[in-house]
Amino acid sequence: MIDFRSDTVTQPTAEMRTAMVNAPVGDDVFADDPTVNDLEQWAAERHGFEAAIFTSSGTQANLLALMSHCERGDEYLCGQQAHNYKYEAGGAAVLGSIQPQPVENEKDGTLKFDKLKAAIKPDDFHFARTKLLSLENTINGKVLPLEYLAQARNFVDEHGLKLHLDGARVYNAAVALNVDIREIACHFDSMTICLSKGLGAPVGSLLLGDAEFIHKARRIRKMLGGGMRQAGILAAAGKMVLTENVERLAEDHTNAKYLAEQLNQVDGFSVRTELVQTNMLFAKVDLAIDQQMLCAELKKKDILLLSGNPMRLVTHLGISLADIDVFVSELKEALVRLGSH
Repeated sequence: MIDFRSDTVTQPTAEMRTAMVNAPVGDDVFADDPTVNDLEQWAAERHGFEAAIFTSSGTQANLLALMSHCERGDEYLCGQQAHNYKYEAGGAAVLGSIQPQPVENEKDGTLKFDKLKAAIKPDDFHFARTKLLSLENTINGKVLPLEYLAQARNFVDEHGLKLHLDGARVYNAAVALNVDIREIACHFDSMTICLSKGLGAPVGSLLLGDAEFIHKARRIRKMLGGGMRQAGILAAAGKMVLTENVERLAEDHTNAKYLAEQLNQVDGFSVRTELVQTNMLFAKVDLAIDQQMLCAELKKKDILLLSGNPMRLVTHLGISLADIDVFVSELKEALVRLGSH
């Protein structure tokens, strides 16, 4: 399959499967799994935090962060397009009784500080208590500038808030900026890292913060059914991708830019190449094209897309330049067969 739906579709390599099979394991709920312990200790030190916890997913890691920073009746500020607001099934509200206060994202993915300031609730029992600002980096493939992160840190300090980063693709941001991951992490009280997106592990995310915060998160993880037993078979893959797969993310960024350029040569498709910063692009599709039929046609050729306008395409370690050429050729032929062009 040539699968552009997401970078979550990556497959573990033979070397990764071997590392998973051979990982020493124990019961992680008893803190007895040496591979999980090693990953958490290493990750905390690598990213400049006191502690870390290994979770089953980025959604769980974000929920642990929100529930650890906020109590029932509290509120967090975020973007309208934030994953932990829009795409995580309302978990903060449903399971944490935490009120999200979304603010419109700017075109570059940032949130304007004057809008955030206006959204902070007064100290009055009529209102939820504003406790946290949550940012996402990357967001829809866009990278938040380091200067903006520093400004966000100053903003939360001024207003007595905590600062969380949904860092599902934070390593894509670091590679795009050509900086060490700590230059991003240093601005935040907590941060998540998804190991199963472009980095290529099959399962898992990390949540990082200070020791007290992670201790609270560990209790909530158990409450949510996230306590895993011999989880070292998963943690081994997580450690492997953080130590071996970071630099190759640059290939995904290069491939995404190439894909955007090639799609601009296809009638009915248009991509603003200057907006392609990492491994994600959004193509405007002519309304005359029946996307459902187009996706069905391409699926017959073992090419998978998600319909949408704009249509999101994501590059990852399972997509090569040759795959992109095959896709573009098959796309043109499919459009002819459908009579779209």
